[in-house]
Amino acid sequence: MRIAQIAPLFEPVPPPLYGGTERIVSTLTEELVARGHEVTLFASGESRTTARLVAGRERSLRLDPAPLKSEIAAHLSMLDDVRRRAGDFDVLHFHLSHFQHFPFFEQMREKTVTTPHGRLDYVDLVGAYRRWPGFPMISISKRQRKPLPEANWVGTVYHGLPLDHYRMPAEPDRSGRPYLAFLGRLSRDKRPDRAIEIARLSGMQLRMAAKIGDGDRAYFHENIEPLIDGENVVYLGEVGEESKAKFLHEAAGLLFPIDWPEPFGLVVIEAMAFGTPVIAWNEGAMPEIVDEGVTGFVVGSIEKAVERVGQLAGLDRAKIRRTLEARFSVPRMVDDYEAIYAVQIARMGGGARTPLRAVSGATA
Repeated sequence: MRIAQIAPLFEPVPPPLYGGTERIVSTLTEELVARGHEVTLFASGESRTTARLVAGRERSLRLDPAPLKSEIAAHLSMLDDVRRRAGDFDVLHFHLSHFQHFPFFEQMREKTVTTPHGRLDYVDLVGAYRRWPGFPMISISKRQRKPLPEANWVGTVYHGLPLDHYRMPAEPDRSGRPYLAFLGRLSRDKRPDRAIEIARLSGMQLRMAAKIGDGDRAYFHENIEPLIDGENVVYLGEVGEESKAKFLHEAAGLLFPIDWPEPFGLVVIEAMAFGTPVIAWNEGAMPEIVDEGVTGFVVGSIEKAVERVGQLAGLDRAKIRRTLEARFSVPRMVDDYEAIYAVQIARMGGGARTPLRAVSGATA
């Protein structure tokens, strides 16, 4: 198949630090190339890929030091490049959450699939989809679909991790002080304040490896920074892949006490890859992703989270890893996407509506 992967321009593909969407786009792209597909990646110019790279802009938006940047203009320019080259591809796979590409591809929507990687409960998205209906959509969890139930959902594909990259060492280093981990963004909807409170009441150290976005700085300085004492609450900044592996593997557990409709939660399965159990809030896709009592626990209160912290040591880390391998591997993810691509291409050929083959995750 001739496949175009269209990534957001906020981070390189793959990202050197924070960037779950770009990490998944990279993993998907590399595996498709390895399987013999002809893949073109539309992304920022410093991206690294074995596919053909078409740069949407020279540098990713977040890492570009220019003081004035327009994410709208950058994405519009890239989308125009994709439209001009659309005839070169069998399928165009968009990874943009806010439907910026819909007006560009209205006349060839059947040639596209869209995986929105973010929340879909923005007030304007329903109206936008009704204005440009019928675009084939792929959710990353069943819960993600809830705000747009009338969309043309053609599959659900859970994320997958490259298991050879996420290797689980035999035993974590337990020589230091036991700690709970918080990984992601220090934003209000990720609720680092909850994580701090859970750790405090549990008598555990909390180590936070997280990005502070421009829009989150005021929240961080006013609400979180005063709670960081360098002893019981430690802030590590953003971490790269090697440091993240050690950080997660040596943690007693990952706290994911979110306060928003999380569509997937990549850091949750990253923790599982190292056998680290997760305590997640009962929001968004968490009940779909966390196997209760196996890979972790889903809770609805601070008190229940504290209780579950005391039960983390009883979970089998080898079983957590095996569960991750069965549910969230790259081969499974790419099998699912390949199946959806094949169905969409067949439909463009005038065939009858064909049900998706029965593969894990790729369910309509």
